Amino acid sequence: MTGSKAFTAVHQALVGKLGPSVRFDDGHRAVYASDASNYRQVPIGVVVPASLEEFVAGVRICEEHGAPILLRGAGTSMSGQTVNHAVVFDLSARCNHILELDPLARTALVEPGVICDALRDRAEEFGLTFAPDPSTHSRCTLGGMIANNSCGPHSVMAGKTLENVEALEIMTCDGERFWVGPTPEDELERIIAAGGRRGQIYRDLRDLRDRYAALIRERFPDIKRRVSGYNLDQLLPENGFNVARALVGSEGTCALTLQARVRLVKSPAVRVVLVLGFPDIYVAADAVPEYQRFGPIAIEGLDRAIIRGLQARGLAQDEIALLPDGDAWVVVEFGGDTLADALAQAGRAEAYFSARPAGPVPSCRVISDPAIQKRVWSIRENGASATQLSIDPSIPDPQVGWEDAAVDPLRLGDYLRGFQALVDRYGYRTSLFGHFGDGCVHARVTFNVRTVEGVATFRAFLREAAQLVVDCGGSLTGEHGDGQARAEFLPIMFGEELMEAMRAFKRIWDPKGLMNPGKLVDAYRVDENLRMGPAYKTVNIHTRLNFGSPEGDGFQRAIEHCVGMGRCRSEKGGTMCPSYRATKDERFSTRGRSRLFWEMLQGEVIQDGWRSQPVKEALDTCLACKGCRSDCPTHTDMASYKAEFLSHYYENARRPRQALTMGRIGDWAPWAARLPWLANLMTQNRYLAPWAKKIGGVAAQRDLPRFARRPYRRQHPPAAAGRKRVILWVDTFCEHFHPEVAAAAVGVLKHAGYEAVLPDKPLCCGRPLYDFGYLDLARERLRKILDVIGPQLGEAGADHDGPVAIVGLEPGCMSVFKDELLKMFPDDPRARQVSSMATLLGDFLHQAGYQPPRLDRDVLVHAHCHQKSLFGTKGDVALLAAMGARARHLDSGCCGMAGSFGFNPEHAALSLAVGEQSLLPAVRAAAADTIVLTNGFSCREQIRQSAGREVMHLAELLHLAITQQPATAAQAT
Repeated sequence: MTGSKAFTAVHQALVGKLGPSVRFDDGHRAVYASDASNYRQVPIGVVVPASLEEFVAGVRICEEHGAPILLRGAGTSMSGQTVNHAVVFDLSARCNHILELDPLARTALVEPGVICDALRDRAEEFGLTFAPDPSTHSRCTLGGMIANNSCGPHSVMAGKTLENVEALEIMTCDGERFWVGPTPEDELERIIAAGGRRGQIYRDLRDLRDRYAALIRERFPDIKRRVSGYNLDQLLPENGFNVARALVGSEGTCALTLQARVRLVKSPAVRVVLVLGFPDIYVAADAVPEYQRFGPIAIEGLDRAIIRGLQARGLAQDEIALLPDGDAWVVVEFGGDTLADALAQAGRAEAYFSARPAGPVPSCRVISDPAIQKRVWSIRENGASATQLSIDPSIPDPQVGWEDAAVDPLRLGDYLRGFQALVDRYGYRTSLFGHFGDGCVHARVTFNVRTVEGVATFRAFLREAAQLVVDCGGSLTGEHGDGQARAEFLPIMFGEELMEAMRAFKRIWDPKGLMNPGKLVDAYRVDENLRMGPAYKTVNIHTRLNFGSPEGDGFQRAIEHCVGMGRCRSEKGGTMCPSYRATKDERFSTRGRSRLFWEMLQGEVIQDGWRSQPVKEALDTCLACKGCRSDCPTHTDMASYKAEFLSHYYENARRPRQALTMGRIGDWAPWAARLPWLANLMTQNRYLAPWAKKIGGVAAQRDLPRFARRPYRRQHPPAAAGRKRVILWVDTFCEHFHPEVAAAAVGVLKHAGYEAVLPDKPLCCGRPLYDFGYLDLARERLRKILDVIGPQLGEAGADHDGPVAIVGLEPGCMSVFKDELLKMFPDDPRARQVSSMATLLGDFLHQAGYQPPRLDRDVLVHAHCHQKSLFGTKGDVALLAAMGARARHLDSGCCGMAGSFGFNPEHAALSLAVGEQSLLPAVRAAAADTIVLTNGFSCREQIRQSAGREVMHLAELLHLAITQQPATAAQAT
């Protein structure tokens, strides 16, 4: 398919049949142009089918028009097989149903868009699991895993995806649908005799098998992790002519999966890990036979490079502290029906290694607590992505590209020594980690692909690396697939005769060559389509916020933080990305928005720079929750990117009404508070409120907050200065709408032995300004704060008798001091001082050693997004435990209100959808006498308006405990 006319024809035909499922706009084309690999190819367009039947209809239309087709799951490929100049079908959004789960047969029937963890969670209800679990298990799809033959740590327990596929319903590009699986010889003959397209396919496959059987047996490596090439060995008689498993790992180049029947295995009820620390990764790899003798269900190795990289960035320090001494680590996991059983297995292994008869004796640590195990595993799952940008400008960024070669586990140590010698000879640096139990090693190498000379060196290295792994009897890929990253070098592994067999295999299925062309066979060169190759533009642009990080400065460098691993697409746990979770629209994920920014800077697909409508549209649904700042392994900071973009966008566009009403609430609220009865008449009266909302650009279904009868400062004049003072930051919302929260905080601080004083003048942090790009105005607010508070804090430096902290109540406002303040004034020592002293009430009291009175109540806790991202909840959790409250801490993500976001008429429905994912159902289900606790003003409004429950702030809860108890001496350190 070539030319704009053909492009228009297939577009029109798809729209005529599938309507809004067809998305050929620049925004969608931009976000699907890249995956987690080195490659980029702009698609013809995107289709997000509402059902499998829509998918089938769309594929048939593409075939009729000769349009290439790419079926994509979560788009986390590191080898480039999920990008192409094709019509991309994304089944992850709506073709994602678990159709059947049979615990007796231990099978499940799934649509291709089902998330791996969704199936595992469902299976766990019956004590079962789907064994393959790549590090992307929280977002990768079963269809993608089947296309890729994915694995993960627990392939030691039950094999690759291939061994866990029982049967597939597939569709050929020309519309033929049928089930495939193991095929006894008599059934094979019946299928061939029946004729038709299916019969012809089976006849050709049989002939292919018969012709190449001897060569397949001779040349295919006999290792667990042979993922490279097509699985022609599955057509052999000894493997049951298993057509389903022959298609596993074919990367969407042959047939399309419509349904899959997969195998489930017993999930150990209890897991225990033994972490071993070795002096280097090579001796750790030499010990694979020793780990295996104890029957573990996972064996994972990790070298020092990732750990040192995390330490250099100040990341995962608490998790790293859990590791025993060493410069390389192996995590050996054991499973059992009981804790005693699992501990006994780990204990036997620990006893052996503690008195190891030969070789270095490793340090050992047995971990039985599931929460601590999860933290150790997080190093392995997230560490490589978190360190994928270099912090030394003289060293290129570590790249995927030689990502996951596999050898016989018994030869792993020798292979790693040979590979490191090759890396050293080329002057590269690398990190080594992976699935030691199966001999599969991941490596991030400092390839320089930004120059023509660097690309030539990159090619030469890959050719030698391919020869090395073949010399070791291994596979070029043991997990991530060939795609474009390794396909060019498959002849080194298989030889030209077997490569012709693989080309014939593809032609049998896809005679027109429309299925993901240029991947796996007849492939693009490894140095084509490079996303950040020699043609990559370096763009230096002025920004109002300072985008500095250990990995480098500037907006473009900040955008490069997103490496495409798609953690933001996870559907449970953490905070990010609430808009993606509610819509399943890739543009509305953190990764999607980052890709749009990337394309905006390059100027090919997104050509309007700061005026770009596709970028603006994607950012409009961003709640600026800051969840990505902490949840994303690379700490992509979309809230800041959004504020920066809007500040430029509105230089040439008119801001909406909400910018004046919601964005500048800190300006007009003090004036309205002078006549609160009049303000409330306008906003609360049943006849006047609809007009007030319409004028203010507020959603009709939302209630406007009620002004307090008197602002906090008028109710409580500034306190006299005592020896132990804190500055209490009374934000706009506590000042004018909920002064009772500030009053409670003053009482609690007094009970803890501290006098709360206010800034010398009323101040506003300007938090809502960022949502509308008012960065110049926000800077002035912050400069005023520094001018006013600076002298008060200066007292501490002079005589050690000044305030010891700036204690805040609203996490969104306090986050300004931790985040935006430093981006606005990176070189101002006053900003650093304010930021270092800013703290939330719970954290301050906990660090001060405060012991609150007892409170025998049930408490349902929802933490504000900014609190989770920038402060954490450790202080609040500790105080609630010290009170004896029966606290249930929700993993509830974002409330959905997100400041002014949920009040916007265009966002109200999305806001509610976000809240309904977890928070609001949990609140409604809570008993009537349960206290609902949250510190965020917007969270309070979402819960009150959407769930009909009143909410307490932590300050109010602590004050309640104080007032219900006899007066006691304050306990503080």
